[in-house]
Amino acid sequence: MATIKDVAKLAGVAVSTASYALNNVNKVSPATMKKVQEAARELNYFKNGFASDLKRTRTNTIALILRDLSGPFYSELIKGVQEVSMTNGYDLIACSSVGGAQSTAAKFLKEKRVDGAIILAHNITNDILLESAREGFPIVVLDRKLNHEFVYQVEVDNIHGGYAATEYLISKGHREIGYVSGPLNSHDNQMRYDGYMSALKEYGIKFQNKWKVFGDFTREGGYRATKMLIAQRQLPEAIFYANDEMAIGGLQAFKENKISVPDDVSIIGYDDIQLAEYVNPPLTTVRQPKYEVGALAVHVVFQALAKEDVENYYNLSTEIVERKSVK
Repeated sequence: MATIKDVAKLAGVAVSTASYALNNVNKVSPATMKKVQEAARELNYFKNGFASDLKRTRTNTIALILRDLSGPFYSELIKGVQEVSMTNGYDLIACSSVGGAQSTAAKFLKEKRVDGAIILAHNITNDILLESAREGFPIVVLDRKLNHEFVYQVEVDNIHGGYAATEYLISKGHREIGYVSGPLNSHDNQMRYDGYMSALKEYGIKFQNKWKVFGDFTREGGYRATKMLIAQRQLPEAIFYANDEMAIGGLQAFKENKISVPDDVSIIGYDDIQLAEYVNPPLTTVRQPKYEVGALAVHVVFQALAKEDVENYYNLSTEIVERKSVK
C-alpha cells in the first residue's frame, strides 16, 4: 500500500509539500499540486481518515453500504448482518450510497475506516471496489461479479428466480406476460430479466416490447410504469414485476383504474417483503433469502479477516410463494 513518502518521491517533492498538496493547503503552486495529485492517483494512494500513513489497527466495525436505507427489502438483510456482527463482537455501520463516488460510503472504502465492507449499491463503481479491496480489508458484493482476490460475491440465483416467476405464470395458462423492470444498471434486474426471457423462449412465447416498461425498484416507479401499461389500452394477461415494491405500486394503479387483480390481470413480484402478504390481494412473489444473504456475507468477511480458506462466490436459491394475485 502506497504511503505519502512514495507519492512525494514519485512527484519529486518533499513529504511536507506532498502533504500540503494532498490536503489542498494553499502553500504550493497549482503546478506542484497537480503533479502530486497525479502521482497519488498513479499509486492508488488514499489518505487514511484516522491517521495518515500510520499502521492501521482494527476498528472492530463492518460497513454495510446500501443503495437506499429506507426500502422495506433491506430490513431483513440488515438484521442478518447485524446479528452475526454482534455475535462476533463487531459493530455495524449502515450507510447509503447516495452521491456515488462522492458519497460518505465511498470515502469509508477509500480511507478504509472499517475492517471490511458489504456492498449492495450499484452506484459504487467497480473501480472504487477494486482499488479499495486488499488483504486485511475484504469486500463482499451482493449485486455484481468482480474478479479480485479480496472481493467476494454472495449472490441470489436471480436468473432462476426470474425464470421460475415467468414459468409459474405460464403454468397458469398465461401467454401474454409483461415485465416491469428495475434500473437498467442493476445487475439483479438484468439477471431477473434474463430469466424471464429464457422462460418465454423455452415455452415458445413471443416477447412483446410494448409490455416491457421501466420502473426503478420503488413503489412510485411501479405505479408510474403500470399507468403506462394501462394507457396503451391493451394490457397483457399477466405481469412480472422485478420487485415487490413496484408490484405494490402497480396494485394501486390498477385499483384506481378499476382493473381487478387477478380477475383482469395476474401479477407476480420478487423479494417477498413483509408487506407482500398484507396487500389486497396478497402478492404472489419470488422469495429470496434476505436474512441468509446478510448473515453469509458478514460471515465471509470474518473468515477473510481471519485468513481462513474462503470461497470467492456463493449462490443462494429462491422459491415461489403462492398467494392470491395470480389466477
